[in-house]
Amino acid sequence: MEALKDISTLEDIKQMVNSFYANVRKDELIGPIFNNKLQDRWEPHLQKMYGFWQTILFDVRAYSGTPFPPHKQLPVDKTHFDRWIAIFNTTIDAQFAGPITQEAKMRAANMAYMFSHKIEYFRNAENELRNTSGKS
Repeated sequence: MEALKDISTLEDIKQMVNSFYANVRKDELIGPIFNNKLQDRWEPHLQKMYGFWQTILFDVRAYSGTPFPPHKQLPVDKTHFDRWIAIFNTTIDAQFAGPITQEAKMRAANMAYMFSHKIEYFRNAENELRNTSGKS
């Protein structure tokens, strides 16, 4: 068995992103959420993700923006983020190994954790606001 190489080029990032989202699209839990949100805009999303991961892993300024807002209103919770991470790790481990690969997995896990907690925080704040605004 040939040893897996580390993520080291833009082509590697494209391979990682494309295979990951191909697996996401087929997933019973999170696939419908992504497919419903992106519909026919998958190609621009993938391009954005190439830039995002180049920026994160290679310190190349290929992405500018704020990744959280588009996720804020999605119908997701911790279960969805756990699945996202499981798919990410399985996909990446099948193709790559090394320090940059480990960095990608750590960054993805941290992002999922942060997004999950921020979404929960905003939902709780909105519910609290709704509950208190109806009282006099």
